[in-house]
Amino acid sequence: MADRSPVSRITTSAARKSLKPLGLTQRGRSRVWIDDHEWWLGVVEFTAPRTAGSGLYVGAMWLWHDVDHLAFHMEAARTGPELFRAEAQFTSLALELGRRAAAEVIVLREKFPVLADVARYLTARPVRRGFLWESLDAGIAAALVGDTDTARALFEQVLREDALAPWMVEAKEKARHLHAISADHDAMNAWATRAVDSCRRKLGLDPVLFAIS
Repeated sequence: MADRSPVSRITTSAARKSLKPLGLTQRGRSRVWIDDHEWWLGVVEFTAPRTAGSGLYVGAMWLWHDVDHLAFHMEAARTGPELFRAEAQFTSLALELGRRAAAEVIVLREKFPVLADVARYLTARPVRRGFLWESLDAGIAAALVGDTDTARALFEQVLREDALAPWMVEAKEKARHLHAISADHDAMNAWATRAVDSCRRKLGLDPVLFAIS
C-alpha cells in the first residue's frame, strides 16, 4: 500500500490553494474544511478511501441541529475516490479536487445567501417517507421565515411517521415542540438562536452575535 503521508500533504496543499482564498478554515490537521455562515456551515471533506487517495464530499450543515460533530444535512456534491499511484499523478488529481470543492462552495453560497432562500429550497423538495430530518429541517426554516402553515404541515408529517429508532423518537419530540411554537416568531427565533449558539460551542467555533430572522 502506498505511503499515506504524501497523500495528506498533497491533499492539504491543494485544498489550501483553492479554499483558503475563499475564507474557509481547516479543522485542525484533518481533511475537513468549513465555510462559516453563522447559523449554517458549508462543509468540505476530502474523503479517505480504503486505499491511499481522496474523494470529495461537499454539503451544508444546519446548526440548529445542536450536535457536537460535523454533519452533511444537505449534499451538494460527491466525487471520487481518486487513488494515489504516484506523487505527480496524485498532485494533479488533488488540485482538480480542490478546484471542484471551491466551485461547489461558491454554488452553496449563491444558493443560500439568506434564510428565505434556504426555506424555499427545503420546502420545495418532495416529502420522503422515513426521511424525518428532511421534513423537520424544512419545517424549521419555514417557521423561521413566518410560513406557519407550511411549517405545521411539515411538522405534522414528522409526527405521522413511525418511530422505529431512537433518533426518530428524538425527531418527533422536537417536531411536537416546534409545532406548538411555530406561530410565535419570537419563540422560534429564540429557540433557533439558542440551538445554533450551543452547536457552535460544541464544535469549537467562535461565538457570534446574531439572531436568525
